[in-house]
Amino acid sequence: MRGDPAVRRAADTYQLGLPATPIRGRAGELLGRGTGSSLEFQEYREYLPGDDVRHLDWAAYARSDSLMVRMYREEVSPITEILLDLSLSMDIGDGAKSWITRQLAALFTLLSGQCGGQPTLRPLDDERPLASWRMQHLEPLATRVFNAHCSLSDLIAEGQLKLKRQSVRVVISDFLFPHDPDALVRFLAADASTLWLIQVLTRWESQPTPIGGRRLLDVERRTETDLVIDQPAIDGYRRRLKRLQDALEQNCRRVQGAFVPIVAESGLADVCQLELARAGILRMA
Repeated sequence: MRGDPAVRRAADTYQLGLPATPIRGRAGELLGRGTGSSLEFQEYREYLPGDDVRHLDWAAYARSDSLMVRMYREEVSPITEILLDLSLSMDIGDGAKSWITRQLAALFTLLSGQCGGQPTLRPLDDERPLASWRMQHLEPLATRVFNAHCSLSDLIAEGQLKLKRQSVRVVISDFLFPHDPDALVRFLAADASTLWLIQVLTRWESQPTPIGGRRLLDVERRTETDLVIDQPAIDGYRRRLKRLQDALEQNCRRVQGAFVPIVAESGLADVCQLELARAGILRMA
């Protein structure tokens, strides 16, 4: 995935839009609370023997006749966790949904690494305990099978999802599993520095059209339902989808995070430029 042309172009164009003030703590932000040698000015204090003379402010000395040192906030590399939904519902259709999911996971991993971060990919699958992938797993990611039957909600209920404190958390999923959006976001935002939820849907999932009578298969629960997919059924689905998206967005706002729905077939370039950049998740490098 590191060599994917679309991922490479996006990694050269954007950087992570990390906020100046994190949701929680400090380890996930680029600028810490201590003093160091970053370019972010913090305050003045009087010069003390042993201070770096390069930080003396001669203009302040001319005004006050006192030697003053410019203090800077220390730089802290972000701890980034990318939670990747590998359930069967992420691989429906013609493969666009699973492919852009792979691309997004690779992109966030590369961008975190480029700013000195410590990226970890967390595949949400049926493996126990859940694995943690590093940068070297980007290439196998290209052929990783999306075949998990458990959902993110199931993993939380089972106590399987152990998250790092004060991390930048990126969750890539369709979020089309049974869950309480308020409880889900509260769990994911707990002790996080920043929380970004990216909902990946196919074009048909986002804007379905009437197709008549069908037998629907829940690929994760392995259940079947006979349903007439006509306009009233679609209208009901759209209302439920909008309620879900509104609830996820509102709960993310409460924790100063971001929720972004995307259409898989749009392609990585448009998703980065339109949805992710507008939400402040990415910014131009």
